[in-house]
Amino acid sequence: MTDESSPRPRLPSPVLGRRAAGMAALSLVLPALRPGRARAQAQDTGVVLVPGPEDAAPARWASRAAAALSRGLHRPGALRLSHLGGPDGVTAANRFATLEGAESVRFLALPGWACHVRLTGATRARFEPGAWIPLLVSWHGAVLAGRGPLNARGPAPLRVAIPSPDSPEAAALAALDLLGIPARPVPGMAEAAFAAGEADALIVSGADPVARASMLGATPWCALGQVGEGEAGELPVLTGEPSSLRGVLAAAAGMQMRAALVMPPLTPADTLAAWRRAALRWQEEERSQPGEGHALTGTAAAAAFALAVPPPDATLTYRSWLERRLGWRAA
Repeated sequence: MTDESSPRPRLPSPVLGRRAAGMAALSLVLPALRPGRARAQAQDTGVVLVPGPEDAAPARWASRAAAALSRGLHRPGALRLSHLGGPDGVTAANRFATLEGAESVRFLALPGWACHVRLTGATRARFEPGAWIPLLVSWHGAVLAGRGPLNARGPAPLRVAIPSPDSPEAAALAALDLLGIPARPVPGMAEAAFAAGEADALIVSGADPVARASMLGATPWCALGQVGEGEAGELPVLTGEPSSLRGVLAAAAGMQMRAALVMPPLTPADTLAAWRRAALRWQEEERSQPGEGHALTGTAAAAAFALAVPPPDATLTYRSWLERRLGWRAA
């Protein structure tokens, strides 16, 4: 017997049930239809490890390079930037070396300074970049320059200003040693010391190093590590014993390589080919930027990167020179 006084359960009306089900289905579909979210999902093509902070020169360079590469892809895509460590790039390079098999991390923005830190043997540089694949490189030319013609120098050793033994400016002293020209180090910043008359020789680097040397009142003597057409005019190129020469050029590359965008060694061939096509867009856009130096891709990028990452014998030769000539050894 049914208790007529107890409340009967209310059943949803068919209309309200269909409406609720429709709203639930729509709530699942709407996120996929939102333009921002759909675009983000379609464009996520990988991560670039970038030396921090976000307003530093390497980060600004990486942001511009990533945007140009994304525009160069045949399908919509965008690279995400992950900032790590300081602007010298050592922390980011160390991290990249541990993530070479990660699918999402495709690139590292590598400043020339990070390669120089490794060249000097600093223990904090725990990466081996020799197998990394340079996709693109921003490169500045460099010349060894000084007061007046090189063959008109006096008997006194030339003074070379070096901020510290482990700085790239030490390459000027190493280059003079390679040429057999007496020289001695003096403390100071190279260009400032030269302008103040406290130094006689230095390495001048820039988009147009010959013009830069002229502005400083210096005479270009020879070119170092030429990879761009006509970057040093008719100047002779520095020569010497192979391992010593490669060490000098690697030290100078710490000033010349503004940044390189590199990929892991096991990158699939089809993936690498797609990004190399996209790199042509970056090169085209960079060439329209005044004062940016050489925008290198392909074999030219590989040649420049090889200067910054010399073989082991050249690395050991330069470290031995640092200890013998400047009394410096990495901790």
